[in-house]
Amino acid sequence: MRRPTIRALILAAVSASSAAAQTVDDGLMIPKRTLVAGVLYAQDSWDQYWEGTLKRTNGNIGTVTTRSLTFASAYGVTERLSVIAALPYVWTSASEGTLSGSSGIQDVTVAAKYRLLTAESSRHGAVSAFLVGAVSLPMSNYTPDYLPLSIGYGDGRATGRLTVDYQSTSPWFMNASAAYTWCSNVTLDRVSYYTDGQLYLTNKVAIPNVVSYALGTGYRGGRLRIPFSLVQQRTLGGGDIRRQDMPFVSNRMDYTRIDGGVIYALDVPSNVTVRLGAAHVLNGRNVGQSTTLTSGVFYALHF
Repeated sequence: MRRPTIRALILAAVSASSAAAQTVDDGLMIPKRTLVAGVLYAQDSWDQYWEGTLKRTNGNIGTVTTRSLTFASAYGVTERLSVIAALPYVWTSASEGTLSGSSGIQDVTVAAKYRLLTAESSRHGAVSAFLVGAVSLPMSNYTPDYLPLSIGYGDGRATGRLTVDYQSTSPWFMNASAAYTWCSNVTLDRVSYYTDGQLYLTNKVAIPNVVSYALGTGYRGGRLRIPFSLVQQRTLGGGDIRRQDMPFVSNRMDYTRIDGGVIYALDVPSNVTVRLGAAHVLNGRNVGQSTTLTSGVFYALHF
């Protein structure tokens, strides 16, 4: 139920020299031979969720809160190639009922971002295209079979993403991004399970692949960047949460979410960037209608 939030946070890295946040779906690159590292704190909460297409509350769990502290870094290998890595520590809790929360190290993610081309015009601005490849793997022995209070899904993931970015001659920009994620199987600590109207006599669960799309716009100028985006995720398979049941790792998890943020490079101390952000799920299927608040600090080293 927290996939919309966690997947949106784990790849954040900031270039303090230009006040530009580089993520896997934006139109920016880390400068060559520059290392950026920092931490990003996020708090995500929801008390309503979609059980399939039925929006409801559940007094047995009340408000579910997920907090994460993500350690992220990025390095500019060349002017056209950057590598990004991130590792979150996650802990969860529920305000009602008897279910205890979970905590631990989640999944490490490593990504490479390559600028395919740039076409510039002094009159109209610049259009750039970017290709991203990313891999995520669990880094601790947490159980994925404990949603909505598990810290993750326990599967390996590989993602390919294409982004097109337009920077006008003014500070305003627009971009569009699309991604496809391949998901590996998950192994449960039980010998059978029931989902999508069928009993499976195995501990292996096939996790459906995922497609996502994002449209963004905002302001990039001087030390300040203010991005906004609309993100949509669609799961290619999976069943719905059964009535009055817990969610399952292979459930279909679709959503539409809005994101916004402010990133600012400080004058003193130099090479330090701070960022604040917020996100809200507008609608979905088998996900919580969550609101997420984030804050982070990043430092840039220029070699």
